[in-house]
Amino acid sequence: MANKIKGKATAADLAESLIAGIQKRLPNGSLTFAGGTFTAAQITSELQEIVDLRSGVTVAQAATKVKVDAETAKLPALRAFMSALVQCIRVAFGTQADALADFGLPPKKVAAPRTVEQKAAAAAKAVATRAARGTKSTKAKKEVKGAVTGVVVTPVVAGPPVVQAPIAPTAAPSTGAATGGTAQRTA
Repeated sequence: MANKIKGKATAADLAESLIAGIQKRLPNGSLTFAGGTFTAAQITSELQEIVDLRSGVTVAQAATKVKVDAETAKLPALRAFMSALVQCIRVAFGTQADALADFGLPPKKVAAPRTVEQKAAAAAKAVATRAARGTKSTKAKKEVKGAVTGVVVTPVVAGPPVVQAPIAPTAAPSTGAATGGTAQRTA
């Protein structure tokens, strides 16, 4: 059974069972194993340490879970509060880098001015992208009209209702089961 110890909780359970067995069967005896001779009290002490460690971990995990759940519940509102405070501080001390640093806030980064070459390259890239995508301006879109020719509009005159006889379904020709073809219906 000792070779099948899989988890920490299982090891603690086994240690408790071994303690009970030692106290019942060998209360004043000693055993020789693992290169030494141990009394029942020494064995019980070592096994009890396993049980105590696991118990402490279990209690700590439960306490941690309670704290994590509390953090999960309260953190969104607290972050919103902190975000509003940061915005207020940025408004109050917007351009004063030393004052913002006192609050642990970096100053807003100012975009470096682009060179003439960078601006020309960006404009050329925008034109090429627009041409590749086929996008047009609002004015150009208004100029696009559909070309429709050959449409004759006939007025509809209401007359007596026409009753049509129901059309009987026609049998679909079979292409044969051996070829695996599908049946097609002609109308």
